[in-house]
Amino acid sequence: MKILFFVSSMHAGGAERVAATLASGWARRGDLVTLAPTYTKKGNCFYSLNPAVRLVWLADRMGWLGRTLFPSISKWFAVRRLVRETNPDVIISFLTNVNVVVLFATRGLGVPVIVCERTNPAFSSSAGAFLQRLRRVSYPWADAVVLQSQDSLAAFTQMVPGAKKLEVVPNPLPPDLRDLNLAPAASASDRRLVLAMGRLVPFKRFDALIQAFAALAGDYPDWDLAIWGDGPQRDELTQQIQETGLAGRISLPGRTEQPWQEMAKADIFVLTSEVEGFPNVLLEAMALGRACVTVDCPSGPRELSQDGKYALLTPLGDQPALCRAMAQLMDDSTLRDVMGRHAAASVQERYGLSEILLRWDEVIARAMPSAVEESKVAG
Repeated sequence: MKILFFVSSMHAGGAERVAATLASGWARRGDLVTLAPTYTKKGNCFYSLNPAVRLVWLADRMGWLGRTLFPSISKWFAVRRLVRETNPDVIISFLTNVNVVVLFATRGLGVPVIVCERTNPAFSSSAGAFLQRLRRVSYPWADAVVLQSQDSLAAFTQMVPGAKKLEVVPNPLPPDLRDLNLAPAASASDRRLVLAMGRLVPFKRFDALIQAFAALAGDYPDWDLAIWGDGPQRDELTQQIQETGLAGRISLPGRTEQPWQEMAKADIFVLTSEVEGFPNVLLEAMALGRACVTVDCPSGPRELSQDGKYALLTPLGDQPALCRAMAQLMDDSTLRDVMGRHAAASVQERYGLSEILLRWDEVIARAMPSAVEESKVAG
């Protein structure tokens, strides 16, 4: 099968990591994959790709004048030329702005197009009013629209009522994660670690996590908290930590190039976000066998945890419940071990790459017949 895969960029990020994982997975099994980042400033490919993946930067095909003066028109022509050149069996596109461009640019070409939302559309602010209008116009042309979680379906149906063939395919676990031996090394100290990870922005609610840890710190003097990541809220969170008097026990170590290695050092992983599209960081922490506490935010944690079976699930905004869940795991090393092992087995079975590729195969198979029929009618 020939797959033409459009993404916004290949910078470090959740959608980019998933794109690299899927493209490499398809190529590894013998599909012909062309991965085309559409970002006009190009950038670099942060994630490694299978050597068989053909990486085509759309910016290289737009020319300096097109990128600078007429980016939208130049991108439209570049997409159409690439589709004609590659003659794919199916086109897959990630992210709303890319999806809209691809749908407009491929009209009348007779190739099935599957577009994918990578955030929770009911809560995401990445699509402004104009882009939302374009989405309502163009998404009904797609042969399938893929969302990341069941929680997103109802809201998306209201936002884009004309969209057809809504599908749910969660993110896959990166296969490299399963290949690593990341069992925590024996610690030289008796310190225990609560860990969180993500961009330091308000919707991640790291202030609530700091507040919860501060409330528990006196009863658990051998525990520390580390929040990995960087972002505009760093100064505010640093000030909050100073005010708790726990600067020696709560740290903001910044970004890491080895997130899984840092996760593997944790005794407990906590997710406190107000909203997620699909929380890769929670999926990866569970796959690494970490005992997890997560708020029941839209969308993903309830599905990942199987209604709280494989991670402690607390109501969003319920600070006492968050404290109780953290304390429950901090109190009980046996519970941490059992929950972590069961969580790893569960998500590795449900979100392994081979399982997710099979689900994509089903989506593609359902999308292609309608495109074939439409091309027959147009002919």
